Amino acid sequence: MKRFLSFQNGMLLCVLFFAGSAFAGDLKVTSSALKEGGTITNTHVFSGFGCSGENNSPDLQWSGVPKETKFFAVTAYDPDAPTGSGWWHWTVINIPATVTSLPAKAGNDKGPLPAGAVQGRTDFGKPGYGGPCPPKGDKPHRYIFKVFALKDKIDLDGEASGALVGFYINSLKLAEGKLTAKYGR
Repeated sequence: MKRFLSFQNGMLLCVLFFAGSAFAGDLKVTSSALKEGGTITNTHVFSGFGCSGENNSPDLQWSGVPKETKFFAVTAYDPDAPTGSGWWHWTVINIPATVTSLPAKAGNDKGPLPAGAVQGRTDFGKPGYGGPCPPKGDKPHRYIFKVFALKDKIDLDGEASGALVGFYINSLKLAEGKLTAKYGR
């Protein structure tokens, strides 16, 4: 982004000029396991807290990457959780810019994550993927899987909370894309 300031007829004019930059929403996120607006299957549902899913992270692919991208981050978040602040189901940071997909089970314990990638702590209390498990009787919750193109690496470890990861993502974001699926029980 370039800024130009000038005075014209005694008034300060500020013009913002975007050249070759991506805008939020530019990435296209897809999955063979999840469809936009679709229902999440038991393969990806949490195992615990009263849920009996397989707790496997879904595969994700993304395209439309800005050329300035140095790293990616992936998050999965439930804004409908009855906590007042939502629920973090997955955060992965420092995915190299050469990687444009994560295979199924990448978020599982010892899953196939790219070298250097780091998973943060979910709201279940540990790093890695934690699938959907909304309270019984709630309307289906939305699970938003986002991919972010970042201009730099995030210096956090596996104990970082979703909120802290989100703070750093937003400070380094070049572009983002999302895929939203639902689950209820």
